[in-house]
Formats: sequence, structure tokens, C-alpha cells
Amino acid sequence: MLSLSPVQSFLACCLVLVIGRVLTTRIGILARYSIPDPIVGGLLFAVLAYLFSTWGGVSVSLETSIKPTLLLLFFGCIGLTANLKLLAKGGPRLIAFLLALIPFLVLQNAVGLGMAWLLDMHPLMGLLGGTITLVGGHGTGAAYASRFADINNIQDVMALAMTAATLGLVLGGVVGGPVAEWIMRRHKVSGSLDHVGDAGHEAVDLNEAHAPPTAGTFILSLTAAFVCLVVGGVLATLVEDAPVSLPNFLWCLATGVLIRNAGPLVGIRLDDRATDIIGTISLSLFLGMTMMTLDLSSVARLAGPLALMLAVQTLACALYAAFVVFRLLKKDYEAAIMSAAFCGFGLGATATAIANMQALTRRHGPAPEAFIVVPVTGAFLVDILNVIVLSSLISLPFVGGM
Repeated sequence: MLSLSPVQSFLACCLVLVIGRVLTTRIGILARYSIPDPIVGGLLFAVLAYLFSTWGGVSVSLETSIKPTLLLLFFGCIGLTANLKLLAKGGPRLIAFLLALIPFLVLQNAVGLGMAWLLDMHPLMGLLGGTITLVGGHGTGAAYASRFADINNIQDVMALAMTAATLGLVLGGVVGGPVAEWIMRRHKVSGSLDHVGDAGHEAVDLNEAHAPPTAGTFILSLTAAFVCLVVGGVLATLVEDAPVSLPNFLWCLATGVLIRNAGPLVGIRLDDRATDIIGTISLSLFLGMTMMTLDLSSVARLAGPLALMLAVQTLACALYAAFVVFRLLKKDYEAAIMSAAFCGFGLGATATAIANMQALTRRHGPAPEAFIVVPVTGAFLVDILNVIVLSSLISLPFVGGM
């Protein structure tokens, strides 16, 4: 047994992130489908550790007690970048997008629960194959997986969560473009090819240009993030006996939203870029450690049921985007682009959604409304709605009580 100290474990994780970054920038398919650096590097470490353990008889043990803190920091930073004033910029299209999203969250979880029942799996595993990992991504998936493992004593749950979230990123990038292309051909909508260029990228930037973050702005953002952890932990303790159990990270996120939007009233102004960097680093370290300690034998046992579950989820998402999302969003070119984005974060993440839109606008022309509505929705609204839906489902006796 090779046991690494906390500092050595942290160093190993940082090296994994560096290697993951090198691989994702040099291997085209990894960059194309926006596979996160910690997933690639962490999975490589897990494979090597498994081979050393199996063939060399040497197992590696990491010190990962800091993981819960890193995850809560990430969700606190999500709340701290949730500028509610941006909601007004989306207008009616944003409202329509949210109206399409809410039923889909219920539908995706219903599909996951149905597949879990057919495959004779615990209902909570169906939710992990639903919006927990497909809409929520690796961060939300890891948070709920830890909770299910501790409270419900479900085996192999982290392996399922990380694998589902990773495959969801790929699937979201694969189906988004074809869905939009089919919609445009079927309904004969098109963009303005004369204005193709960087317009889409310009529309993504919702912040005013200003000086780069400084040490002072980083310290202020880091202080606010730790306030989210402390206040969120206190709130979670106060309501732990409530009829509906809410995860700790929700309270950290809610505290962040309050600080971000009420802070300017008392002179507290955070640099969103500094906060975003802190959140990204926290999530990267958390995911790196999570993937490094992944039990690959558990992943192998889940491969068949998980592949079937994700295949059904992909089909459901593509059909919903083509026949529901497009129709609710005025049935025009912008709606087609947002339908591709819907596949992106309906199966993967906001980054996948934006990548889908960028690929399409380079071919067909700019879609400025889409580049406002999708990032705002993906930044924090989808996480809040997802937690509400999941908390309601988990409280049901036949789901969380089994």
C-alpha cells in the first residue's frame, strides 16, 4: 500500500489536471466534445492505479478529506456569479426556454426511474441516470452520489455518476448539431450567412470589459465563497429535520445568490471573473480527486445498464428538443440554434451547449438572443430548478424511501 500525505495527494491531483489539459488540447475528439481536463487526467490515473494494483500488487491511497469543502466552494461560487439582472435581457425567449426546461427535468427523471425499474436497480440510480448527472453535470452528480452513498448506502454510486456525466458530455455534443440541422431543413429556416464571424462569441460576453482581476479581488471573492460555506452549513443544520431534505450545497448556492445581488446595495462588489476562477479550480480539484479514486471494476459492472439508460435518455432529449423546444421558441432560426443548445446541457453541460451553438453559427450565421438566453439559463437557473425537482422526487416514498 502506497499512502500519500495530504500535500502529496494535492500535488498528484494538480499533476493529473496538467496532464488532462495537455491531452484535451492535443487530442481532437476530447476537445471537440468538451471533455473536462480532470475527467481525462483522473481517469488515466485511475487506469494506471488499477493496473499497478492488479499486476504489481501496489495500491495507491490518497488523502481526500478536503473534497467536500472543494465541492461546496464550487456551488458557493455559482451563486456568487448569479447576476439576477441578466434575466431581464433574455426577455420572452428566456421565459419560453424555462417553460420548456421545467417539464423536461421531470421527463428526464421519469425516464431514469423507468429504466431503473426495468433494469432492477435502486430508484435513486435512475435519478443519477437522469437530471442529476445529465443536466447537473459532474459537480451535481458527485454531490448527490456522495449523499446517496452515505445516507442510502448504495454501492457503486460514484462510479455511475461520474461515468454518466462524462458520457453525457459526449452525447450532448454529438446530437445537438444534427438535431438543429434537421430542424432547419424540415422547417426551412436559415441564418444570415453574410454576418458569420465572431458575432456569436461577442454575444456570449455579458460582462463589461474592465481591468484583469487582482490579488485584492481574488481575496474578496474567496472570502465571500467561505462565507457561503459557513452560512450554508449553518442553514443546512437548522433545517436538517425538515420534511423535505435539501442538500448542503443548495444552501451554499442560495447564500451566494443573496451576496451577489444584495451586496452592491451595501458597497460589496465582486469580480465575477475572479469568482469563476476560484469555482473552476475548486471543481477541477474535486473532480480530479474523485476520478483518481474511481473503482474501475464497479464501472465495468455498470457498463451495460448505463449504456442502455443513456441511449434512451439521448433519444428522449433529441425528440423533446426537436418537437417541443423549437415550437415553444417561435419556430425560427434562433429557436433551432437553442434547440441544439438544449441538447447540449440537457445531456451534458453549458459548455457543451455553447459549443453546439458556436459550431452552428459559424456555418449559418449569428444568433445573438441564443447567446444570451442559454448562458444565463445554464449559469444558475437550471441548477436551481433541477434541485427543486430532484428534492421533490427524492422525498417520495417509492424513490428515496426504498
